[in-house]
Amino acid sequence: MWFRNLRPYRLSDRLGLNAEELAQRLSSRPFVPCRPTQPQSTGWVAALADSAEALVHAAGPFWLIRLQREEKLLPPSVVREEVHHRVSQIQLAESRKIYRKEKLTIGDEVTQDLLPRAFTRNKAIEALIHEKDGWLWVNNASASRAEDLLNAVRDAIGSLPAVLPNSRKNPAMVMSEWLLHNDLPNGFELGHEADLVEPGEDGGVVRARSMMLDCDEIRSHIESGKQVQRLALRYQDRLSFVLGSDLVLRRLKFGEALLGANDELKDDRLARRDADFLLMAEAISELNPILLNAFGGLAE
Repeated sequence: MWFRNLRPYRLSDRLGLNAEELAQRLSSRPFVPCRPTQPQSTGWVAALADSAEALVHAAGPFWLIRLQREEKLLPPSVVREEVHHRVSQIQLAESRKIYRKEKLTIGDEVTQDLLPRAFTRNKAIEALIHEKDGWLWVNNASASRAEDLLNAVRDAIGSLPAVLPNSRKNPAMVMSEWLLHNDLPNGFELGHEADLVEPGEDGGVVRARSMMLDCDEIRSHIESGKQVQRLALRYQDRLSFVLGSDLVLRRLKFGEALLGANDELKDDRLARRDADFLLMAEAISELNPILLNAFGGLAE
């Protein structure tokens, strides 16, 4: 239930739907497992858990949705080996050369023949929606996977006015100033990880791991022109994460007080997940404007 990553999107307009209406739209594209020769399949599943029913789980002003993705695992090396085998057989039997166009056709045939025997991999992509305040967070650091979810929502409801947030101040420059002067916003503490990048295509990268970041070595890198691209932070013992200059939060962890707040519900799995979701959503909603304010707020 607890998100591990946050890729934020600003909803420039209201969706014009409530949770029940959104669920109805998503129900037009439910998840269906791959057919034998189908390489991948995506669709919506119960948001809170496999044992739940609602495609949109609502808790207070927050909504949870979950997109299921199944794909067949067919290593390219296996396909190439079988194609080579079939080409060799044809050339030997018919005493002729196989050219590129025919090889591509054979490759397609091999893929279709092998897909029914391929292993499958299932992966869910979750998103938290705070429609009232105009935010959507995808629980995935990958831009392409986040777009998969956004596009699936668009397919279901017709449009989705979601854009990456743009802050008034450059996050890389602001985080560099934090380290240079050891001057973090109230409530934040440094973690023990940072990536510093020298501007330019051929710029060097310094990756600091498991070290104190308030030191002369780090400051010298910043003074020489490098800028912070990722920085480990802690917020009020409630959350810790690695913040990127793209405003994506990676390796998000919640404090013990939050994780254990609903221990009395441990015997009711769905009730526990519901209560934990609300706690998580409130913590994310609280952190979001504080981070944005640290970078000068949203650009118009």
